[in-house]
Amino acid sequence: MSARQSLSGLPPADADRTAAGTRGTTSPGGSSPAAGGPAARIEPHLRRGRGSGTNASGRYERFRLESFDDGWESLAELPGVKTQVTTETPRKIITRNQSPDISFDRSINPYRGCEHGCSYCFARPTHAYMGLSPGLDFETKLFAKPNAAELLETELAAEGYEPRTIAMGTNTDPYQPIERTHRITRKVLQVLARHNHPVGIVTKNHLVTRDIDILGPMAEKGLAKVALSITTMDRELARNMEPRASTPQRRLEAILRLTEAGIPTTVMVAPVIPGLNDSEIESILAAASAAGAREAGYVMLRLPLEVRDLFVDWLNCNVPDRAGKVMSLVRQMRGGKDYDADFGSRMRGTGPVAWSIGRRFEIATDRNKMNRERVSLRTDLFEKPLKRGAQLALF
Repeated sequence: MSARQSLSGLPPADADRTAAGTRGTTSPGGSSPAAGGPAARIEPHLRRGRGSGTNASGRYERFRLESFDDGWESLAELPGVKTQVTTETPRKIITRNQSPDISFDRSINPYRGCEHGCSYCFARPTHAYMGLSPGLDFETKLFAKPNAAELLETELAAEGYEPRTIAMGTNTDPYQPIERTHRITRKVLQVLARHNHPVGIVTKNHLVTRDIDILGPMAEKGLAKVALSITTMDRELARNMEPRASTPQRRLEAILRLTEAGIPTTVMVAPVIPGLNDSEIESILAAASAAGAREAGYVMLRLPLEVRDLFVDWLNCNVPDRAGKVMSLVRQMRGGKDYDADFGSRMRGTGPVAWSIGRRFEIATDRNKMNRERVSLRTDLFEKPLKRGAQLALF
């Protein structure tokens, strides 16, 4: 089978964009192969501007592919990887959670997958539920939910609905590049604004400033706040690690524009990767404070499921001299494991390394006069939408 055939003749999860031909092999127990192995490598010129260098099959697939030289020079025929967007029509749009270490109990994700391509993204394993790879598929095979605003209006009108802050950007970024044309996030915000419903947004994209005309008036009523995630101030590192997210400087510009519009803005140093970007905690907080951010938070690197192999592969390809040190420090914060999913510790880690990072963060936020007050959003202004077919009251 040639590489061209593997791309056009198999389902996306099985069509790994490899350097040569492919052949299918069974993965015992349905488990996926280690990312970065022979099954997954994609040549750099085919994935320019992408975060993942591999496209290993997801953990639920019965088969995986391994590359081999078919002798026909089929690599020369392969096109570059392009973003594909599929329309999805869910029946509900508000996702609920009961996690005790998360500050919100409901969220909205207008998109599945994320074109930003962040190498460390903890949401990558969700693409396995779609029969796709958490690797390159996650950032190139995207799903949009164009009926999100309509669904939201219906759910807000449901009997017994009680308003609490809806979080956006908790799984995939609501302002990833395809939002420029699909505008689903904007339509969702228009519904929330119309009914005075509180919303909190987390993003890495300057595009959030497009919606200041909605978020500004909401903020005046105490209904909106925005967090910009800044992982590094190093443009080269950011380009390699978060290839299609806004540059660090553009994110700082977004903080400035949002705060000038009166929108409460937080900076998230996330994720903190020991041995790679933890030395920048102080500089990121100082720059964000100068831009107007008055709140700050951080989240330690999380490597659940397939993310571990994908991120290790990224380290070996981009910072091989630091890869061993980074993973050693990660294990020191995770009880000797690559990841610890326990509530309470998964966001912060444990042990001396995690403690040191936490103390440095506290000192830096205090120095920059951050986190002295926390903005709480209002729920008492909420106006329930009328159900379809309901008659307006005369008085």
